[in-house]
Amino acid sequence: MEHLSKFIVKYRKIILIVSIVLLIPSVFGYLNTKVNYDILSYLPADSESMQGQDILDKDFNLASVDMLVVNGMKDKDVVKLKNQIQDIKGVDKVVWRDDVTDISLPKQAIPKNIRKMLYSGDATMLIITFKEPTASDVTMDAIKQIKKYTKYDCYQAGFSAITEDTKDLVNTETPIYSGIAVLLCLVVLCLGLQSWVAPIIFLIGIMFPIVYNMGTNVFLGQISYITQALALILQLAVTMDYSIFLLHRYQEEKEKNETKEDAMAKAIHATFVSITSSSVTTIAGFLALCAMQLTLGRDIGVVMAKGVVLGVICTILVLPSLLMAFDKPIEKYTHPVLIRPLKKTPKFVVKHHKAILIAFVVLFIPAIYCQANVGQYYDLTQSLPDDMASVQGTQMLKDKFNMTTTHFVILDDKVPTKYIQTIIDDFEKVDGVENVLAYEKYMGPGVPSTFEPKVVQDILHNGGKRLIIVNSKYHSATDELNRQLDQMDAIVHKYDKDAKIAGEGSMTRDLINITNIDFQMVNIVSIIAILIIIAVTFKSFSLPFILVLAIEFAICINMGIPFLTKTQLPFIAGIVIGTIQLGACIDYAILMTTRFKEELQNGHTTKEAAGIAIQMTSTSIITSGLSFFAACSGVAFIAKMDMISSLCTLLGRGALISVVVILFVLPSLLIVSQKFIEKTTKKWPAAKGELKHE
Repeated sequence: MEHLSKFIVKYRKIILIVSIVLLIPSVFGYLNTKVNYDILSYLPADSESMQGQDILDKDFNLASVDMLVVNGMKDKDVVKLKNQIQDIKGVDKVVWRDDVTDISLPKQAIPKNIRKMLYSGDATMLIITFKEPTASDVTMDAIKQIKKYTKYDCYQAGFSAITEDTKDLVNTETPIYSGIAVLLCLVVLCLGLQSWVAPIIFLIGIMFPIVYNMGTNVFLGQISYITQALALILQLAVTMDYSIFLLHRYQEEKEKNETKEDAMAKAIHATFVSITSSSVTTIAGFLALCAMQLTLGRDIGVVMAKGVVLGVICTILVLPSLLMAFDKPIEKYTHPVLIRPLKKTPKFVVKHHKAILIAFVVLFIPAIYCQANVGQYYDLTQSLPDDMASVQGTQMLKDKFNMTTTHFVILDDKVPTKYIQTIIDDFEKVDGVENVLAYEKYMGPGVPSTFEPKVVQDILHNGGKRLIIVNSKYHSATDELNRQLDQMDAIVHKYDKDAKIAGEGSMTRDLINITNIDFQMVNIVSIIAILIIIAVTFKSFSLPFILVLAIEFAICINMGIPFLTKTQLPFIAGIVIGTIQLGACIDYAILMTTRFKEELQNGHTTKEAAGIAIQMTSTSIITSGLSFFAACSGVAFIAKMDMISSLCTLLGRGALISVVVILFVLPSLLIVSQKFIEKTTKKWPAAKGELKHE
């Protein structure tokens, strides 16, 4: 590593030029990376709901369906509006009353069940189907065009409309997220660093891995909007750690060496182990998300792991070049540091380490309980602002037609008609079912001769399959709707064991079941991976458990707070926050432990080593933690989407809690466990005044 450090310093200008040139293809890659705004599309392909969606798409062209509620419009004007929407690129069908009967007939002539489905007071409902899936660009563009024709007392509801609103909101707010995160990080860095120039150099240095990461996402095909919104913030916060560690060591080495070249070479060499070790654990934490059945985890995990790798490479290769190029301005434009090394805290921790550990044990168990019982929501509309068009449309659909969720029941065409009629009758008896649309309902007695069911047949009978559409008054992701789906499953599987129920409600039910498993799986995988990495890094049996235990305590505190405040979290939070916080904040623990070991090697006692470690690492840890907090909390404050706001709140708060735990709890654990660590760690130094255990 010594030779590599000298090589980097010697050829720093060439390295910087190459790095700048590589930004160009990265920008083009970023501009050509597709973003997926449909979270439910990340469900496993073999789940029943996704299999059903595939059939809806291929056989019925109903993978994407919206409802349009029109208030106070005359029937002839509704027909005009319908024709306008029908001509929009990407729209497949617009189904309304005129498809089944002449509008000149009075409403009373329409079969009661049809009338109830299409009319409510002065409101009427149109069913819009699209040619492509929910999150496709064609469907999104079609919905934008529909909005142009439906500005006045018209409300569009459905998952496609929700997805398009999500896209608009994310695209509007992401640049603001980025700007706020960068600005607040700059403020914190100015507080923590002595130079006015160094924070700017830091941010320029961090720009390289961020642009590289966003640009190389093009090779993944697409990324989720959550990944896009969080990637910059997380990478900014995580990579900042490495930059701070390197700068502080560089400044320390300049006091010991005659030239800045020698100082930088030794700084790279000295921080390489801590940076790479901490990065490997962070990478492992992110990659653990790939174990999720919900492939959104793979999306976030791969992008963030890749970002950390690029962050380490750029910290080792690019940042030294920048720091040395601007060494004079960095040294010239200085100010008093407001975030100074802690002096009283080390004495307090050393003196009261037993009391701190007692508090640690007492708080851990209730924290675990609180974390395990935090309320979660799976309804994606709950994450959106109430004033969004699709949210208002969903509410209007419920208020006017008592409809909130639509189920698509797919049966084999060979199921006898008499059984299908029985299924329909049983569906109508299920609690919460508002109405049932099926071809068989319109072929029985009481249907007038003026009623032409051809359009209904085209929609509901295709590809050797029959389709029954069930409208529910219950909202997706609720216990009521899941019980309703369970009852419908039991009914339809009596007559067709291969029947499928598709739609948002069914997909959300699968989402709930899958993420419950994912939560346990991801946490186990991430903990095991990080335990192994720390064990290899320190050649220790005991240290991995001590370090992970400290961070897991911080995670439990962080995730337990919403239980005490009675705050519901988006479902994804419980899965990713623990992993991200563990991966990102384990850096602090490794830095503290590495310095503790170094001071033991310098001949200090256990308590002296712990005190010095706290003092010498405190500035880096606090500055890094505050930067993480500032970047995330700023976004959390302005984000209109609750999913983004909640995730950033948890990440920012988690960083602060982790800082406190690392500065207080971890040194106490190291003091108490020193002899045990010595016995279970290869070449771990004995404390001054203690015999070395062989």
